Amino acid sequence: MTGRRLAASLALVGAACTTDQGTAQGVRLDLVARGLQDPLYLTAPPGDPRLFIVEQEGRIRIVRNGSLLARSFLDIASRVSSGGERGLLSVAFHPRFAQNGYLYVNYTDNNGDTRVERYRVSADPDSTDPATATLILAVDQPYSNHNGGHILFGADGMLYVAMGDGGSGGDPHGYGQSLATLLGKLLRLDVDGASPYAVPPDNPFVGRPGARPEIWAYGLRNPWRVAFDRPAGLLYIADVGQNAWEEVSVAPAQTGGLNYGWNVMEGAHCYAPATCSTAGLTLPALEYGHEDGCTVIGGYVYRGRRSPGLAGHYFYSDYCGGWLKSLTYGGGAVRERRTWDVPDLGAVLSFGEDAAGEVYVMSAGGNVWRIVGEP
Repeated sequence: MTGRRLAASLALVGAACTTDQGTAQGVRLDLVARGLQDPLYLTAPPGDPRLFIVEQEGRIRIVRNGSLLARSFLDIASRVSSGGERGLLSVAFHPRFAQNGYLYVNYTDNNGDTRVERYRVSADPDSTDPATATLILAVDQPYSNHNGGHILFGADGMLYVAMGDGGSGGDPHGYGQSLATLLGKLLRLDVDGASPYAVPPDNPFVGRPGARPEIWAYGLRNPWRVAFDRPAGLLYIADVGQNAWEEVSVAPAQTGGLNYGWNVMEGAHCYAPATCSTAGLTLPALEYGHEDGCTVIGGYVYRGRRSPGLAGHYFYSDYCGGWLKSLTYGGGAVRERRTWDVPDLGAVLSFGEDAAGEVYVMSAGGNVWRIVGEP
């Protein structure tokens, strides 16, 4: 980052946004929490008004009734290797969390490898006992970067796990295009069908010799983040680029087996021109070059009630850009792109979505803002 700073205030107001169609609408960023240590994710169980915020070092914090609780909801910092692209990277609450108390986390362990574990909330609803850990999935990481790390439940009740290509640069082992490894993939697991999980029988590579049946999609470099737009039945994947291009892909959520191209492609461009063929690849819906940033930070499609003028907008940002942008999608293509006039956000780390469909953005400065539309 360039050292740009935000003014400390409880509400940051943007005057307008510009669009490809020349229309304008304001947004406001309301500060809902500050003083967090590298907040990487925000979510909430279905129907729960609390906000659960993941700190990279290995803790999950709660915002309840507008206040950040001093005690952690979960603290597994002693198990987590944190720093760079490693750490506690996301949490997902079971769709029936209110009944079974299950939550799942994705983190980098002290050996530098990926672990997906299940925990159970304690009798105190603001606390989880680390001793309830159950291993769901372990994946060896050959390098320290490109961990991916996002887990979330789809409308089908399956747990989706986003995996980076294992790291280094340029995917030296070709993991993105190899169906024999879980690296560089989006996985789909049935955590209710067996212990630790069952493979859904309709996963696209079930029964294919040499292919891992957990794979739902492949050809990913380092997805950060993944989002389901349930009303539209779409899946959004923001995939961090290598040398020149950042990308956002959009596809029908129910369509498995898609190949998003890495490392044949970087964005919509050949990464290795001598061997490049786009046959059978799903190209991004949107890309931008490194003159506008360095690392795409994917968000969510707004489906909340607080700001109806934002409905259908997929928000995203960039770690080096400090900006807030959105797109709308329909008919198989991007319909509209907007750049929102807000103060420089600094190093954006992630987005989040609460149980009501409101969308949040988080920065390396430890702040969490709610995105609010203004006419």
